[in-house]
Amino acid sequence: MIFKNGTFTFGIIILFIMALAAIFAPLIAPFDPAGIIEKDTLAPSLMHFFGTDDLGRDIFSRAIFGARISLTVGLVAVTLALLIGTLMGALAGYYGGWLDNVVMRLVDIMLAFPSIFLLLAIQAMLTPNIYNVMVVIGLTSWMGVARLVRAEFLSLKERQFVEAARAIGCSDSRIIFKHILPNAIVPIVVAGALGMGGAILTESALSFLGMGVQPPMPSWGNMLMDAQAYLWDAPWMAVIPGILIFLAVLSLYFVGEGLREYLNPRKV
Repeated sequence: MIFKNGTFTFGIIILFIMALAAIFAPLIAPFDPAGIIEKDTLAPSLMHFFGTDDLGRDIFSRAIFGARISLTVGLVAVTLALLIGTLMGALAGYYGGWLDNVVMRLVDIMLAFPSIFLLLAIQAMLTPNIYNVMVVIGLTSWMGVARLVRAEFLSLKERQFVEAARAIGCSDSRIIFKHILPNAIVPIVVAGALGMGGAILTESALSFLGMGVQPPMPSWGNMLMDAQAYLWDAPWMAVIPGILIFLAVLSLYFVGEGLREYLNPRKV
């Protein structure tokens, strides 16, 4: 059973807690995440569990609402990347020929650009906000999924069940989406879990650089940006969002690896 895998179970528990906190953030957060509660920067205490930041805002409340932003960005961006990558990989792998060459050369071109510089260039031309962040990350992270799906389709389209579907007159679209794609779902699911961790890191990096989610809306990335000048005087401002990013990404990687082992059709 998959829950016998300790790291997978750990990852699921952490993600479940974070998801609950994100969903019920308005009920859990004791203060307005953008509200100035104190006049000074306060250390963690019973009143402010994670302390307050340089503007006197409650970091616990901001961290909870930041979870909502960071997890939403990761989920939406990965969903978009999976949709694009799966479609492109499926078409390239099934039809081959010139279409395969065009798609793979596009993948090569996209991968040739350093992703962070490409993201910064696109964000510089747009108005930085949460919606643009989700779309830009999704549009620049589908290439790995396309390669995985293409490889699966190249193998699966030669199987007997596909030949049988062609023999009874099934259309190409039916063969792709009803016969081959369900058998290629395992690497897509694993790529989604791993990709969400990468998307959260990317969003955090963009927000840290001021090109992602914009204040006063809290995200773990812009909380780190706010903490730059207070690393010695108020280290909790950087430690709290840093730990949350670390736990979220680590948990997603644990879940992805657990799914990879559990769903591997060649395992003994």
